[in-house]
Amino acid sequence: MDVRLVRARERYEQAVFGGDAKVLDEAERELTALDADVALARGRILHARFLDSRVEDAAELALFERAAGLYREMGDARGEGESLFWVGTVHQVIRQDQATAEPFFVRARQLATAAGDQLTLSYVLRHLCFGEQAAGRIDAARELLTESTRLRRDLEFTPGVAANLIGLAALAADVGDREAACALLDEAAELAAGSGAQGITRWAEEARDGLGLH
Repeated sequence: MDVRLVRARERYEQAVFGGDAKVLDEAERELTALDADVALARGRILHARFLDSRVEDAAELALFERAAGLYREMGDARGEGESLFWVGTVHQVIRQDQATAEPFFVRARQLATAAGDQLTLSYVLRHLCFGEQAAGRIDAARELLTESTRLRRDLEFTPGVAANLIGLAALAADVGDREAACALLDEAAELAAGSGAQGITRWAEEARDGLGLH
């Protein structure tokens, strides 16, 4: 059982049997945090299901929005920033609506930066890159994805580095630099294999096929 649920039970007993109702406020704050964490986790699970099936579950967006609201209520900038990133991702990746996604990414970037949450920031920069790439702003896209990759290397988030290298390979191919694109895909495949990220290995193979880099 989550320690916060254990403490909630203890504080209930402390209030009812011990006559100390002051502890209930803290119990409620911890349960709100638990609700936010569960909503965020459930939303991520639904997003993984979408990536596998390509079928949207309408509950996903509602879960991320609920998490963002609860974290905001608690003053948890890190949690709110992560949740807003996922709200933006639903609009960008699932609904193909970059205009709606953009403000959520911008706010998530601000919050993640303020909270020192480099992992979430790496995700935000990656998805801001996609928007720049779709708009044809290749230099801006490369700058964002390069910074995301640097953060991921610092965090030793190897599968995430490999995923970003595939994106950088596509950007290199966009400007006709096939040699750089091949090298980036080679490194991505090596990192993915070494970290057991079979899904990323498959992405690298698909990117090589799609870009005609054999």
